[in-house]
Amino acid sequence: MLYLVLSILFSVLLLVNFRIFPKFNISTFQAIAFNYPVCFITGLLLMPDGQSFRLDLSQNWTWYSLALGVGFIITFILSGLATQKIGMTITSMANNVSLVIPVLFSLLVFGSGGKAFDWINYLGLLLAVVSVAIATFKSESSIKAKFWLQGGLALAVFLMYGITNTAINYLNITYIADASKVVPVTLVMVLGAAISGVILLIIKILNGSEKLELKNILAAFTLGVPNFLSFYFLILTLGYFGNSGAFVYPIYNMGVILVSAFIAILFFREKVSILNKLGLFLAVIAILMISWQEIFGK
Repeated sequence: MLYLVLSILFSVLLLVNFRIFPKFNISTFQAIAFNYPVCFITGLLLMPDGQSFRLDLSQNWTWYSLALGVGFIITFILSGLATQKIGMTITSMANNVSLVIPVLFSLLVFGSGGKAFDWINYLGLLLAVVSVAIATFKSESSIKAKFWLQGGLALAVFLMYGITNTAINYLNITYIADASKVVPVTLVMVLGAAISGVILLIIKILNGSEKLELKNILAAFTLGVPNFLSFYFLILTLGYFGNSGAFVYPIYNMGVILVSAFIAILFFREKVSILNKLGLFLAVIAILMISWQEIFGK
């Protein structure tokens, strides 16, 4: 359970970073691009004794992990943009309610759910999606543009986090047989993200849309370390609970949603409308319904 708690806390810290970057005029894109080399170094430091990093291109999982790294970059950029445009609360909801995607794949495709879902579980999955729609809905015609911005960003975050988490779960089931392989496999994914980020950054520098600054590189450390650790502890949590994404993801995501909302309201004074509160409430209820058997010991 400690792994789960740590994964939740480090995940929330990522959103906190995105939230405060504009106050210090930090380039979110540069921080994201540089954060993956920091992740890589963090992973090397956590490498188990007797192991060393080696990029084996003859293995299928190596190419799979490198490609997944590209998804990390896209997902992270969307998360940073959404946090700054629509706030931590809604971004966290869209991010974590995306659990419906890996849960469904875990149950229907991977066959690793560990339990048979009943009508309450499936109703919870539906309610999870509805909660995001309610939280981002704006009825006033004068702010339709803002509604489409919120809805579009929330949907993009929802889909990308769902896809990458599903891919992580598949990789965990297929290639990570024990805890000793967590860091090596994770490092390959991080390397794929680092390569993608550097290429994109070079392109932006050449076309004049980005200019390197030391503060952006320093910000990458406050982002990169918790980024790797949140992912690292999530994989350890999945392994500890028998790779049951149907159990782990609901609990993890509910924790991140609640902690993120608490911090957003308390420290950043984010305004939470009635619809936001209703969406947040429904999101928590949905996750409880999805995992009610484990929570109530059934």
